[in-house]
Amino acid sequence: MSTLLQPDVLARAEALGVKARQIVEGLRVGDHKSPFRGFSVEFVQHREYVPGDDIKHIDWKSYGRSERYTVKQYEQETNFIAHLLVDTSNSMRYGEGDQNKLEYAKLIAASLAFTIVRQRDSVSLRTFDERVRDELPASGALPHINAICRTLEAAGAGEKTAIAPLLERLADQVSRRGIVILISDCFDDVEKLLGGLRQVRFRGHEVCLFHVLHRDEIEFPLDGNIRFTNLEGADYLLARPHLLRPAYQKAVNEYLTDLQRGCEGSRIDYVPMRTDRPPTHALGEYLVRRLQQAKR
Repeated sequence: MSTLLQPDVLARAEALGVKARQIVEGLRVGDHKSPFRGFSVEFVQHREYVPGDDIKHIDWKSYGRSERYTVKQYEQETNFIAHLLVDTSNSMRYGEGDQNKLEYAKLIAASLAFTIVRQRDSVSLRTFDERVRDELPASGALPHINAICRTLEAAGAGEKTAIAPLLERLADQVSRRGIVILISDCFDDVEKLLGGLRQVRFRGHEVCLFHVLHRDEIEFPLDGNIRFTNLEGADYLLARPHLLRPAYQKAVNEYLTDLQRGCEGSRIDYVPMRTDRPPTHALGEYLVRRLQQAKR
């Protein structure tokens, strides 16, 4: 089994599942609301009987009242396709060990892929920096989990981040409504990023943003004379962090607030993921909240 598939994380995620909260379009009968009508579980409306309809769906009580043959229609349930987008740009390599942002993002992606396939839905994968580096088409077959894990394990940090163009291309390429899950540190222009997310949302997809950050990037707990190197460029800065901390934290808080409010205003799930927090707790809490919202 891949090291990205941690039993405690998988057990928690699989117990909760990933339930689509809005209408999605699939190819088979499954567990999520579809825009198409069929003969499934939840009653929607009557329509007139036409030759060829199965007579077992005729509403005889309605016929007794109106002397017209009508058929009951129900909401058809379907499977969904989840599109995993994993940021492998150079800034994602910050952090050591299990708090490395890229490794944390890989673990979250692999856990979600496992959960989605195990509940009989389908998942695709794209890793990217300023362009798509790896791409696996959607599948719901169990061997697909191994392919996703191998692809994630082989993915290394690449170039600069360019998220908005990727989202715009995805919005144009994917016509069937599903769930788009972006896992990134979001070190990109906020307005361009939000514009890309909104474009995907406008096409009818449900959108989730897992914002992966290291504790240092939020709290800036550094002292002494330090050389800061730009992970997505060649420049560097010599500075004394304690002098910069107030201005830095103000800028970071404004950035986080703008991103979160922009997501909430567009009905996009914003999920902060700090790498110093065990993924079992972080992912589990989100899936609990998602499950509760899906039942409303």
